Amino acid sequence: MPGPGSPLVLEVGLGALIVIIFFAGVFDRSDDRRRVGVIAVVGLCILLGLTWRAETGVALFHGSFVQDDLAIFAKRLFLVATIIGVLGSLGLRTPTFARRATEYYLAMLASLLGMLALASARELVLLFVSFELMSIPLYYLTGFLKREPEAVEAALKFLLVGTVSSAVLVYGLSFLYGMTGSTDLREIALALGTGHPLLLLGMVLALAGLGFKIAAFPFHMWVPDTYEAASTPFVAWLSVAPKAAGFVVIFRLYLEGVGNQVLLWVPLATALATVTIIAGNLMAIPQQNIKRLLGYSGIAHIGYMLVGLAAVSADGAAMMLFYLVAYLFGNMGAFLVVEAVAQSDGSESIAAYRGLAQRSPVLALCMLLFLLSLGGIPFVAGFWAKLYVFWAAAERGLYWLVLLGAILTVVALFYYLLVAKRMYIDAPEKTAPVAAPFLLNLSILICVAGVVGVGLYPKPLVMAALRAASGLF
Repeated sequence: MPGPGSPLVLEVGLGALIVIIFFAGVFDRSDDRRRVGVIAVVGLCILLGLTWRAETGVALFHGSFVQDDLAIFAKRLFLVATIIGVLGSLGLRTPTFARRATEYYLAMLASLLGMLALASARELVLLFVSFELMSIPLYYLTGFLKREPEAVEAALKFLLVGTVSSAVLVYGLSFLYGMTGSTDLREIALALGTGHPLLLLGMVLALAGLGFKIAAFPFHMWVPDTYEAASTPFVAWLSVAPKAAGFVVIFRLYLEGVGNQVLLWVPLATALATVTIIAGNLMAIPQQNIKRLLGYSGIAHIGYMLVGLAAVSADGAAMMLFYLVAYLFGNMGAFLVVEAVAQSDGSESIAAYRGLAQRSPVLALCMLLFLLSLGGIPFVAGFWAKLYVFWAAAERGLYWLVLLGAILTVVALFYYLLVAKRMYIDAPEKTAPVAAPFLLNLSILICVAGVVGVGLYPKPLVMAALRAASGLF
C-alpha cells in the first residue's frame, strides 16, 4: 500500500474500497443491501482526508501520471460529489435498488476510479482508458432500473451517443499521435506550434468527442431523456462529476504547456460557449418536468463555464474550477430536493411544487437557495461563479460574450423563479408535509452549507482554484 503522500494512494485506496464493498455485498444475504453504501461513504471520507496529505509536483511512469495542484483539486471535487451522491442514494426506496445496491455502488465507485486516474493523466492512452473506465459504468447506472422502459430507452440512447463520442475522441487522438509520433501530452503541446492542418483537425475532433461528455450544444442530445429516466440521486452526481472530469481533460489537452498557440482555441471556444448558453436557456423555458428543466439549465451552465475557457488564461481556467464547485453544490442540491418531493408525492412535474413553502418550509427554502445559486443571485455561490468567469472573459476583451451571458442569465432567472413562484405563491394541492429519509435530508443540508458558505466567503476556494490553474500556463 503506498504511503499517505504517494501519488497513487487515492487510486489504490479506492480499489481497496471497491473490493471491500464487493465482498460485503457477496456475504450480505438480506433483501436490503443499502448498508454497503454506508461503508462507501466512510471510505470516501477517509480518501478525501488523504487528499490533504498528498504530495504535489510528483510524476510516475515517465510523466504519464502526475500529481499536481490541478489533479488534487479535481480529485477533491470528484470525492465530494460522490459522497453527496452516495448519501442521497441511501434513501432510495425501490425494492430493486435495495436488493441490488451493491451493484449500484460498485459501478459508481468504478466510475470514480476512472475520474481519479483521468485527473492525473498526461498521456493519450492512459487518458482514453481512464475516460472509458469512467463512462461505461454510467451507461449501466442509467438503466439500473431495468424493468422500467424509460430507463432502458435512456440507457440505450446514452450508450449509443457515448460510443459515438468515444469513437470521435479516439479518432481525433489518433491524428495527434500520427502527427507527433508521441502519446505524451507535453510533446503534443509543443508540436502545436507547427500549426499542421492534420494536427489541428485532430484537436478539433477530440474537442467534439469531449463536447459529448460535457454535454455542450450541439452534443447534448442524451441529456434530457437520461436525466428524466434515471434515478435522481445518480442524475445529481452525473450532472456534475463526469462533466468536471471532461473539463480537466480539456485543460490538459488544450491549455497545459501550449504557450502562445493557446490563442488558436479562442474562436472555437467562444462559438461553443455562445451556442451552448443560448440553446440551453431557451430549451429550458417550456419544460414542465423539473428534471428536464434542470438538465437543459445544466447545458446552459456548461456554456458559462466555456466562457472561462474562451478567455484562455490562468484566471479563466481557475474561475471554471470555482464554477464547477459552486455548480456541484447548487445543482446536486436541487436534484436531491427533486428526489425528496418525488418520493413524497410521486411526481417530478413542476406543478408538484405548488405550495411547498406551506407544506415543508425548510425544504422549500433549500430549493430556493439552490435556484438562486444556479441563477447567479447575490450572495450565494453561483453569483461569484458567474461574476468571475465573466470577469476573466472581460479581461481578454470578450465584452460581447459577457453581455450575451448576462442577458441569458436574466432569461434563466425566469424559469428558476417560475419554480420559486410555485413554491411560495401558488396554493398547495396537498397539505401533508414532504417526508424524506434522514440521509437524503443530510445530503441536502451539505449542499446548502456549500452554497451559502462559498457565497459568503469565496476567497479560500478562489485561491485554491488559482493555485490549481497556475501550472497550466
